[in-house]
Amino acid sequence: MTNTVSSDAPLSPELSGLENLLRIINGDSPEPPIWAAMGYRMTHAAIGTVTLQGAPKSDHTNLVGSTHGGWYATILDSALGGAVNSTSKPGVHSLTLELKVNILRSIPVGMQVEAIGHVDHAGRRTGVAHAELRGVEDGKLYATASTTMLTIS
Repeated sequence: MTNTVSSDAPLSPELSGLENLLRIINGDSPEPPIWAAMGYRMTHAAIGTVTLQGAPKSDHTNLVGSTHGGWYATILDSALGGAVNSTSKPGVHSLTLELKVNILRSIPVGMQVEAIGHVDHAGRRTGVAHAELRGVEDGKLYATASTTMLTIS
């Protein structure tokens, strides 16, 4: 079987999920490359919850010029995964099994949003979480998401 996890991944197997996330926030560990590509960063992590903040760029638009649904899905998946991983012990992490995104309104290019993920269940084999994507300035709800994640060691 081929290893599908990059050897330069930011998570250290010696640290808990929350410790790894706090190291990323503090700049002591690298951010996942997808965060820079999508224009967001993690701003908060605690047991069972994380917050990411960012803004879509013109590079993240679809054929009609609005923010691509993949941008919504990516920032929400990062919030969901971060929330579930914040509950994990050293050497344990979670990967997305299922992702459901509901887009409620279009996010204008350059508008700052926050994705806040919360854990509903953190078990030995699976984690379940939900997230909201809200405008930083207007507080409006732009999208919601839910996930089931596979927990592996």
